[in-house]
Amino acid sequence: MAVYPLLNGGNKHWWLTHKKLIDKYIKDARSLLAREEQTAAASAIHILDAALSISPRLEVALELKARALLFLHRFKDVADMLQDYIPSLKLAVNDEDGSVLSDGSCSSSSSSSSQLSRKLLSPGRDFSSCTSFKCFSLSELKKKVMAGICKNSDKDKQWRYVVLGQACCHLGLMEDALLLLQTGKRLATAEFRRQSICWSDDSFSFLLSESSPSSSPPLNVTECETVSRLLAHTKLILRRRAAAFAAFDAGHFCESIRHFSKILDGRRRPAPPGFLADCYMHRAAAYRSAGKFAEAIADCNKTLALEPSCIHALETRAALLETVRCLPDSLHDLEHLKILYNTILRDRKLPGPPWKRHNVKYREIPGKLCVLTSKSKFLKRRIADGEIGNADYYGLIGVRRGCTRSELDRANLLLCLRHKPDKALSFIERCDFSNQQEIDSVKDRAKMSSLLLYRLIQKGYSVLTATIAEEEQRKKMMVLTQKSTKTVEEYQPVEKPGSTAYQGVFCRDLAAVGNLLSRTGFNQPISMKYEALSC
Repeated sequence: MAVYPLLNGGNKHWWLTHKKLIDKYIKDARSLLAREEQTAAASAIHILDAALSISPRLEVALELKARALLFLHRFKDVADMLQDYIPSLKLAVNDEDGSVLSDGSCSSSSSSSSQLSRKLLSPGRDFSSCTSFKCFSLSELKKKVMAGICKNSDKDKQWRYVVLGQACCHLGLMEDALLLLQTGKRLATAEFRRQSICWSDDSFSFLLSESSPSSSPPLNVTECETVSRLLAHTKLILRRRAAAFAAFDAGHFCESIRHFSKILDGRRRPAPPGFLADCYMHRAAAYRSAGKFAEAIADCNKTLALEPSCIHALETRAALLETVRCLPDSLHDLEHLKILYNTILRDRKLPGPPWKRHNVKYREIPGKLCVLTSKSKFLKRRIADGEIGNADYYGLIGVRRGCTRSELDRANLLLCLRHKPDKALSFIERCDFSNQQEIDSVKDRAKMSSLLLYRLIQKGYSVLTATIAEEEQRKKMMVLTQKSTKTVEEYQPVEKPGSTAYQGVFCRDLAAVGNLLSRTGFNQPISMKYEALSC
């Protein structure tokens, strides 16, 4: 029995030593984060990693590390760190199909979304069964105590919704960001009301009191304003995207294009690249349905510049190029898509992090690869048969067959103004990138694809210009031939029915000469009097 006090004393000494060390790490990390400098935040992350190596579940260290990563614009690291709290990822895991709709929205009904919201508020509680009021019992008391514990744990973890909501907003997960930020706002408001502080429904604050080094750090008013602006901006663009989807479903493609253009060309604030890539992809589908193939190809190029592994963009661009009969370019996209499918099968997972959305399921990849292989063989046979030079440039430029030269020039001028290689890079200014290397890679991909499209448009313009010139020359030759035919027909003699004499000008002259000769006689000069009479 004498051994236990010694062991307990040793354990107590070990615990106190590590607690003092962790408190020192937390204090140093807070002082570094208070400087609001890049190097200080990076140093704070190293110190917090040392604290988490001692206590991996320390809530304060996790919060400080997440805020430091958010300050350094390392949004992907924040999402990887807190991916268990991303609503769409939890919904995809709980769904039996594990699928997400192609437009990037969660495949959930109103009931499932409400259940998900309640799970976010209280992850440890079960709302499926509701019990009625009963008399006092030990089991009911136990349930109430556990519910209080769950509520307290939610209060301690409410920073996750705010930090992760901001990271999701910068990563393009707008639905997740809206739900997370609203949840954080709701929890903060409820907490202040529990503290008997008067707050209205529309105003909230995340200011906390710093009681000890192990408590949550206070948040300034600037972060509250940032969260409010993010919420307002997220609601606005989600409403516009919903209007664009409704117009597309109703068949009003021009209206859908207008709504998507408001999102993509707006100047209010930069948008995340992932969300812009999704909007470019949907606007390309609207352009394709409206018959504007060059605009649709340009939007696919922008999508692939932002997301090089976007399967939907590669499939759409290959189909568009096949529609305008640019078979070599379409075959190139299909081969790229085949390489991407083989990479997915080799790695046994879809490209990107787990929270990244895709419009394809892993189990569909083998079937899609078989269809893609057969389609590639079909295009290769068509190219071998000589179907290379008969591209549909009318459909590419967007003019009707038999158009005039002025109509072609106007359409070509508009396409050149929009899709010049220099003008095609202007969309990058609307993107909210985290580092300069990512901007350089996006610029290189966008410049290469826009240059190929611009050359294709110029080739189509030159071919159609030559075709229209040949058509105009042929029409001129036809008009000249018709005029010469009419002239010959005017000077041909016309014979009256029942008469053998010709009634032309030459015949009238012969009659006048014969009349004069009969009056004067043969071998006699004709006087001026008879000449005047004849005239």
